[in-house]
Amino acid sequence: MAFRFEELKVWQMALDLSNEIDLLSKKFPVEERFSLSSQIKRAADSVVLNIAEGSTGQTKPEFKRFLDIALRSAVEVVACLFMAIKRNYISKEEFDKNYTAYEVICKMITKLRDSM
Repeated sequence: MAFRFEELKVWQMALDLSNEIDLLSKKFPVEERFSLSSQIKRAADSVVLNIAEGSTGQTKPEFKRFLDIALRSAVEVVACLFMAIKRNYISKEEFDKNYTAYEVICKMITKLRDSM
């Protein structure tokens, strides 16, 4: 692996989850394409991208800063999930699956950040 982030389990999980969110957002109504659908996808992608960018050999405080941003983006995904279920865009099962996955990734990001 050429890049440090590729070895991070949290990054690998975030990448998988961003793909899940992309598929899930395609079920949203067309009128949400430039609103909630776009927002949840950008937040999920932000988790992946900030973990990667922060791991580029910068200082530990700088990596922590990027992990903080990734954590905030993961929480944003969860907030979007609440909006999606409230608007009946996703099922309870889809909500629960993704809520649980983002709960795990938030814990992983927090543990990585606090280990530095």
